[in-house]
Amino acid sequence: MRGREPSFTIQLPAAHHQELEHWFRSTNLKHGLTRRARLLLLLHHGHTLTDAARTAGLTVRNARKWAKRYLVQGLQGLADKPGRGRKPVFSPAVALHLVKMACERPDKLGRSLSQWDCRELADQLVRDGVVDRISPDTVRRILDNHHLKPWRHHLWLSPKVPRDADFAARVQEVSDLYTRALGPHEVVLCVDEKTNLQPRPRKAPTKAATPGQPVRVEHEYGRCGALNLFAAFNTRTGKVYGMTAERKRQEEFIAFLELLEREFGPEITVLHVVLDNLRMHKGKKVQAWLAKHPRFVFHHPPVHCSWMNQVEQWFSILQRKRLAIVDFASKAELAEKLQQFMAQWNEQAHPFNWTGKSVAKVMAKCQPIVVATTGTIPLAA
Repeated sequence: MRGREPSFTIQLPAAHHQELEHWFRSTNLKHGLTRRARLLLLLHHGHTLTDAARTAGLTVRNARKWAKRYLVQGLQGLADKPGRGRKPVFSPAVALHLVKMACERPDKLGRSLSQWDCRELADQLVRDGVVDRISPDTVRRILDNHHLKPWRHHLWLSPKVPRDADFAARVQEVSDLYTRALGPHEVVLCVDEKTNLQPRPRKAPTKAATPGQPVRVEHEYGRCGALNLFAAFNTRTGKVYGMTAERKRQEEFIAFLELLEREFGPEITVLHVVLDNLRMHKGKKVQAWLAKHPRFVFHHPPVHCSWMNQVEQWFSILQRKRLAIVDFASKAELAEKLQQFMAQWNEQAHPFNWTGKSVAKVMAKCQPIVVATTGTIPLAA
């Protein structure tokens, strides 16, 4: 006995069949077009309208509508008619007022806020009488259309910060130390201090993770002083040298330099040390010590260029892996754990991949000034 005949008989031309196959497999088209393409392909292969509609995720009524449109208009009939969809609730004037407000600091409108967020902007629109009510989600959608995110911020250097020939020369000097081939008698160390490391022993023991529960840390903690970590990062091997001290003075810094002095044998005749411009690094006692140890050569990056000191990258790793949860019984335990972390790092130490690309961006900004004063300073490869 023959089954039920299809209520629609659609024979797709080869070109249409290929195009609808492309629509059906596309991940960029609207979902509606994908479902309509699947409907027609099913009808082409002999499925009934009811079965094709169910498989394509459409009602029978909608399936019949799109099949008829295809028979009359072809592939063009499968597109949505213009003007369909939800009508805008708010006028363009509301969006204009919102964008203008988002591009201003909240203080100028009498709001004691550091930055706008979507809820504060929605409340401000109501206060200004622009709308009776508006949701934060609607505010976010409007701002997304204008590529605005006033709740975010980043730091930048104003044009008043010197980017002169001295700036360029110092950037160039540090970049050369990181990128050029070193002689067997040279070592480049990046030195800095991580200050105010507090043990913060917890009032209750920290609990390890369990199924369905993260690591749990007691909110209350005790105070028992703080330590400073003096660290040096070898830019070619990745090895870290460090010591802890309760104070951060020239005396402690000199003690750390003497530790580095003992770490390197007489075959190393030049120790390049990259460090910031702290007064402690340039004091009279430090200068006197350097005069007695001529193989130590200090290199200071320009102000606001702490990112050039590679030990800062290692400090970031230390913060994430060892100091994300601060729970140490005492300063002695904190110092022990820091030394243990450095020892374990040195077992698998690796250098950071430093290139001249970041430096080139900085140099490009100071290029006009450099050219105007002393001519172009070439950047090392």
